[in-house]
Amino acid sequence: MVPNLPARTSNPESQLPNPPILPTPPIPPPPPNSESRTPNPERYASVSRVLVRVFFLNLAVAGAKIIFGYLTGAVSILSDGFHSLTDSASNVVALIGVHAASRPPDANHPYGHRKYETMAASAIVVFLAIVVVEIGRTTFDRIRSGAQPDVTVTSFAVMVATLVVNLVVVKYERRAGARLTSEVLFADAHHTQSDVFTSLTVIGALAGTALGFPILDSLAAGVVVVFIAYAGFTIARDASRILSDEIVIAEEDIREVVMAVPDVLGCHHIRTRGSSDHVFLDLHVWMAANTRLDEAHRRSHEVKDRLMARYPQIMDAVIHIEPPPREVEK
Repeated sequence: MVPNLPARTSNPESQLPNPPILPTPPIPPPPPNSESRTPNPERYASVSRVLVRVFFLNLAVAGAKIIFGYLTGAVSILSDGFHSLTDSASNVVALIGVHAASRPPDANHPYGHRKYETMAASAIVVFLAIVVVEIGRTTFDRIRSGAQPDVTVTSFAVMVATLVVNLVVVKYERRAGARLTSEVLFADAHHTQSDVFTSLTVIGALAGTALGFPILDSLAAGVVVVFIAYAGFTIARDASRILSDEIVIAEEDIREVVMAVPDVLGCHHIRTRGSSDHVFLDLHVWMAANTRLDEAHRRSHEVKDRLMARYPQIMDAVIHIEPPPREVEK
């Protein structure tokens, strides 16, 4: 026998729970820039492919000049060959630097490893300095001994052929450097360009030697030294600007973008550093003292997004929000 159960009340409020009170959702910030502080693996792979191709071309050019320079005794050809050999060595150094730079940020390198690429470009200067000393010593010995090189038609053929290869390499690296915005490719192109000028000088010296002026061979080697030294200076200068954190983007250009954002009263302490295609930015932005925190946060993201849209080379931007000075607020 089933016992009688008390009847349920029909009050609906006793059957349905009270709906939960949901907090007002905060204003979501814009999605983060996918490129911020993240190396582009495809870019580094492309830079490496360019360097590998150029390495084998430079190695072939250097081998031809050095072998023929020893066979003929032409110090100008030999010195130019050693100059070309440093191109191959610098390619190897650049490949090591690019591989290190491609690694993503980690706990010990929160800004990434991009400066390794700049350090690799700086290492090219060391090779150039070694070549300057070596060629200078060889040239001095040749002038003192008065030996005369053996100049033939083959000498001109070798120099013209290697000159054409150098022109192709310079054009190829410059285009790739512009497309990939890589300072190491531009530095290597500068280095190879010095080969073009030195090869032209050597060809002229060979012509003078064939006409009975053997001293021109040694003088041409001296001109080669000047070109190599200048190439090393330009590479060292550009690399030092990056490693010393020289300003990359002008303050007024940054300020122009920031001041276009609504509710922004001004900005200061604008600082940029890095390479031309890998920039870090930090600045202080002025907003009214009574601005809500979530609104100030949203505006800071808007400032960052506009800056990174205007300057895609900015990898990350740190923005500090603060009230303006009293004279500005008035």
